[in-house]
Amino acid sequence: MAMNQQRKGRGLSQTQAAAILLVPFLAVYGAFLVYPFFHGVWISLHDWNLLAVAFNPDAREFVGAENYIRTLWGRNIEWGPLASPVMQTVGVLGIGLAFFGFRAGRLSKATALALGIAGSLFVLLPGFHPGEDGRWYDRRFWPTVGNTITFVALAVPGVTITALILAAALDGETRAKAVLRTLFFLSQVLSVTVVTLIWQIMFSPRQGLIANLTEALGGSPIVWLTDQQFAMAAIVIATIWWSLGIAMILFLAGIQDISKDIYEAAAIDDATGVKAFWYITLPNLKRTITLVVVLQIILHFQVFGQSHLMTQGGPNDSTQVLVRYIYQTAFRDSELGKASAMAVFLFVIMGAFSLVQFIVGREEE
Repeated sequence: MAMNQQRKGRGLSQTQAAAILLVPFLAVYGAFLVYPFFHGVWISLHDWNLLAVAFNPDAREFVGAENYIRTLWGRNIEWGPLASPVMQTVGVLGIGLAFFGFRAGRLSKATALALGIAGSLFVLLPGFHPGEDGRWYDRRFWPTVGNTITFVALAVPGVTITALILAAALDGETRAKAVLRTLFFLSQVLSVTVVTLIWQIMFSPRQGLIANLTEALGGSPIVWLTDQQFAMAAIVIATIWWSLGIAMILFLAGIQDISKDIYEAAAIDDATGVKAFWYITLPNLKRTITLVVVLQIILHFQVFGQSHLMTQGGPNDSTQVLVRYIYQTAFRDSELGKASAMAVFLFVIMGAFSLVQFIVGREEE
């Protein structure tokens, strides 16, 4: 009895054991994520020439918020309700959808709030523009942000809708569906270099499959990657093909988690096929759809390889995206402070979407 009490007294409590097990993870997390983030913020507050500081650590100069002002602002900046009609109209529609959706009981309070905030930002931010004799300090930054938002606005719905349809069509235990699920997922395991090489060949106006099909149908091949009207569409198509796998698997897991009894009960009332999908599958996948959309938004705001390898940001900067511009500013122009300020801006955007997903998910629980 005394021996057992001594062993119990010497044992670790659950809290102590958990703390010991957490230490390695927290050390790695702090060293490779937390410290680099705060160090990046610190760099963004300096005039930091990469090459100069490499040879002389004292060459950096503290400038406070100057890098943020040089990046985000300009001279004689004004705000107007019709400065960017398309973006601001989308924002107004988002606000209206949030208001009427909440009043009708279609949207939860958190979802309506998140949609309203997003709509307000779409109305507010694009309204800023240079007035008479004004200009942005960085003429390329906001067009690059606009390209990134355009890419996200096209790629995220494309991936989400296509993956959802495929998941619904391939739900089942047949061998053919299992093979097709594997084939659709295979693109996910390819590197961005391989994906861009495949689609450069596909979009080639001479030897590409798309050009051959266009000629077979009597049309003229489109020069996708060097035409300003089609270059962004080419990157979006390649990205949708590449990103389908994970989203499809998440939707499949969500669909298979729905009780089959619900479908059987609905079938008695002749609710099968499209009706069952619309009235049973979609409502039960609300949390999964939210998760997929937010993950895709965060992922695609970090797009780099497709733009860098397929079009080099061209033609005429039409496919220049934010991460590629940050990369060029830091390693081509050696302006590490300015690049860090842009990286912090990108972090804030992705953090905002993560916060929306957290709020929506919490209320649905």
